[in-house]
Amino acid sequence: METIKGMARQAKQRLKNNFWENCKTNLKQGEIQAKNLGLNENKVKNYIGVKVQRQIKGDAPDTFYLKVKAMLDECGEVSDAIGRLTDKAYYATLSYAEKQRYNLELSAKYLAALERYRKEKELEAVKEHAESPLG
Repeated sequence: METIKGMARQAKQRLKNNFWENCKTNLKQGEIQAKNLGLNENKVKNYIGVKVQRQIKGDAPDTFYLKVKAMLDECGEVSDAIGRLTDKAYYATLSYAEKQRYNLELSAKYLAALERYRKEKELEAVKEHAESPLG
């Protein structure tokens, strides 16, 4: 657990490095790019906000999300996604009721990861369009 002094030191460092000004600039650019492309500006703003929160918290990359992302990049959305993401060895040790609970939890995690993936792809498209010579 971090100490208050450590968190204060990090906050001071963010101020010195113009972290918040950069965040505001990125937010405005994302909003303008989304508007130009006809995308929902609020979705882009919310996504950027979540990224900033993760950066401040220092969250480690979510291994489940990285697994889902790799699967989606390689195969796209597939009908057997839950089966591909299931830990087969662990699943074999579960009772019937535990298997049902595992499937529901895995499905919910997959849907959340899929939503995050789609948001990231949408934001990447906005950035690519803005960086293109025609954009």
